[in-house]
This record gives sequence, C-alpha cells and structure tokens, in this order.
Amino acid sequence: MAHNTGMTVDRSNQKLKAANQVGSGAWVKWGLIGFVVVYLGLILFIPALNVFVQACSGGIAGFLHTFNEREFQNAVKLTLIIAAIVVPVNTIFGLCAAWVIARNRFPGRTLLLSILDLPFSISPVVAGLMIVLLYGRQGWFGPMLQAIDLKVIFALPGMILATSFVSLPFVAREVIPVLEEVGPEQEEAAKTLGAKDWQIFWRVTLPNVRWGLIYGIILTNARAMGEFGAVSVVSGNILGKTQTMPLFVEEAYKQYNTQSAYTAATLLACLAIVTLIVKEIVERRTGIKKGAG
Repeated sequence: MAHNTGMTVDRSNQKLKAANQVGSGAWVKWGLIGFVVVYLGLILFIPALNVFVQACSGGIAGFLHTFNEREFQNAVKLTLIIAAIVVPVNTIFGLCAAWVIARNRFPGRTLLLSILDLPFSISPVVAGLMIVLLYGRQGWFGPMLQAIDLKVIFALPGMILATSFVSLPFVAREVIPVLEEVGPEQEEAAKTLGAKDWQIFWRVTLPNVRWGLIYGIILTNARAMGEFGAVSVVSGNILGKTQTMPLFVEEAYKQYNTQSAYTAATLLACLAIVTLIVKEIVERRTGIKKGAG
C-alpha cells in the first residue's frame, strides 16, 4: 500500500513538473511574439503609418498638388526610365550567369559566385564612389569619355551604371537554385530529339525557371526604383535633372516641403507593398509547383 502511494505521489509530481514546463514554454513563446510585434511596430509599422498620415495631413488637395509639380514629375519620369533600362539588362545578364553557373563546373566558379554577391556586401555609397573614380573627369576612363564627348557622372549613364550594379545579383540568385533543382535532364533529352539551342531555352529552360525569374525581376525592379546611396553619389542630385524619387524625397524634406516629400515617400511605400503582394503570390505558386512535383 505504501509503495503504491509513493508511486502515485511521484506521478503527480511528474505531471506537475510537466505542467510547469508547458506553462513556462507558453510564457516564453508569447514573450517572444510580443517582443517581435513591438520591435516591428517601432521600426516598421509606426514609421510607415506616419508616412501615410503626413502625406494626407494637408488634405487630398495638398496630396494631389504634388503630382503637378514639375520636379516631382521629372523624378518619377527619370526613375521609370532607369528601371526600364536596368531591369531588362539585369534580367538577361542574370539568366546567362545563372545558366553558366548552374550547368557548368569550371575553375573559378566559386569566385564568380562571390563576385556576383559583391553588391550585397559593398555599401551603395562605396559603389557610387567607385563609379566616380572610374568614369569621372579624373577617373581612369575620364579622358577617353571626354574625347568622345560622353558625360557619365552627374548624368543618366552614371545613374544607370550605379543602379545596375546594386540590382545585379537578384535574377541570377533566384534562378540558379531553380536550375540546379530541375537538373539538365530535360534539356539533354530535348537536344537528343533534335531541338535547337534557342528551342531548348524557350520551351524547356524558361518554363522551368519562370517563377524564380519573375521573383528576381520583382526584386530587381524594387531595388532599381528605391535605390538611394549609389545614385546620390553619381547623380549630383540636380533638381529637375538628375533626381530620382528617393533623391526627391530627401531634397524636398530638406527644403521643408514636407507634403511633397511624404507624398513621394507614399508612392515608394505603395511600390514596396505591391512588391510584397506579388512576391507572396509568386512564392505561393512556386510552393504549389514544388508540391506538385
């Protein structure tokens, strides 16, 4: 009888300890969740909400008035021009680089991957300075550019170079894992059946990587439209001439034109939201494709 009583007490103690552990685990979980929510609120949600509030503080008329400002229109136009050039160029480069890296093993492959990641590790301001040192009047290629009367720094070509550099890796980095996962078997089968290289690319390779490609294009476009550091160094931030939307936000805020600054910032925030939504859709479609496979 005493032995049975002792076993019952031990079991009760074990259950009590287990309940205490579950309770402490729940407190830890909810504590971490609360910390994440507070942290995101302080550095993301509240600042983002403040941008929208400040943009509408002068009323709808004040918000819409910004769209009639010539400097704002020029900034939007220049931003779209840069994105329209950079995104297709980096898309083509990313596809080529991804195919070379994923389908071939060669000396220097690891080094090439590291070079491809340089824009992630180098400060955009340093990248802009590098472009100035290369293409400025006193740079390595400066005399040659002056001889052909081509202005790069403080002009559109320099801004395109800077934006191309900072947005370079996204397409390649999204397509490489997809190509490695799919493998070369389907491409080799198509080649065996007599398909030409361009037919293999359009009918086999591109359909297999399309979701990774779209994902990379989305990220490239978002970075191209939102880049500030590198572009600010090479553009000169000339009002109405070499100002993109991020530069316009900074200059308008410095000039105490807060309504225009927050309105432009709102458009950039909307671009970020659209990017997140499309990104989520692409990720879901990619997950569905992987699950089906």
